[in-house]
Amino acid sequence: MTEELDEGVRWLLDISNRSNTRPLETGTPRQARIDYNAGFPALQGAKEAVASVEDRQISGPYGPITVRIYRGVGAPPKDGPGLLYLHGGGWVIGNLDSHDEICRWFANLAECTVICPDYRLAPEHKFPAGLMDCAAGLAFMAESATDFGIDLRRIAVAGDSAGGNLAAVLALMSRSGAAPWLAAQLLIYPNTDAAQTADSYRRYATGFGLTATTMKWFRDHYVRTAADIVDWKVSPLRAESAAGAAPAFIATAGYDILADEGLAYASRLRQDGVRVVSRHWPGQIHGFVSMGRFIPVARQAIEEAVAAWRSFEAAPD
Repeated sequence: MTEELDEGVRWLLDISNRSNTRPLETGTPRQARIDYNAGFPALQGAKEAVASVEDRQISGPYGPITVRIYRGVGAPPKDGPGLLYLHGGGWVIGNLDSHDEICRWFANLAECTVICPDYRLAPEHKFPAGLMDCAAGLAFMAESATDFGIDLRRIAVAGDSAGGNLAAVLALMSRSGAAPWLAAQLLIYPNTDAAQTADSYRRYATGFGLTATTMKWFRDHYVRTAADIVDWKVSPLRAESAAGAAPAFIATAGYDILADEGLAYASRLRQDGVRVVSRHWPGQIHGFVSMGRFIPVARQAIEEAVAAWRSFEAAPD
């Protein structure tokens, strides 16, 4: 089966296997962050220049939140698009630097303003702390839209993995006014069902980067009790209805334990009348969009997300 893997992915997996890197779940969350922070810079490509980058602190329900604000090259001074980007990392790891490459791509390709919040991480801050920080980041973007040259009708949310989970939940929250209105949701291999019962958890349990054991470790640090697992704000696939959510772009990877739930969420959204552009990369693994130095299609995934976003604007509901 591995003969279908992308060449760059196969090379990275071989390097990882030979290095005997310890699984994140064998240490503490603090140690997992140290290990992750030591490794991700080697996977990112050269930083793409943007018009500007600044860090700023905003108020959140649990205290101050640092946000990083990117202005893309060509972003208009007014009436432009805005994107809230939520980084991945299983709600436990990840930070403003770990997904800097993706934010720069989005800023330039969409000629937009990107805001990325450094939301609180589990287990120190369990659900719903991180989600509420992300909601505060979205509210800040909407409230400051004029200052950033953003058209309120052109705000989208995006994220990968756990960030894709948070983005999907914000898109559901926005229907009732619990979060600002959204023009699009751009989900990159999102986690949509914390029950972790999809068959892809069996097919790709080990040997393809993110393992089923690691994902359970992430999930168990994030939730407070087992009851949270079936809460739609943790498992958006379990929402009673997704009707009225923003149009969605959903990217999935072939050799990913989250593949089936990403595809299931695309199907669920369509079933509930939401416009969906679904794109599957069969030879890729979870996290491939953060591996731009070795996987050229990483940037292509962001290009396709931006193209879908623009298609939603061109043909609004």
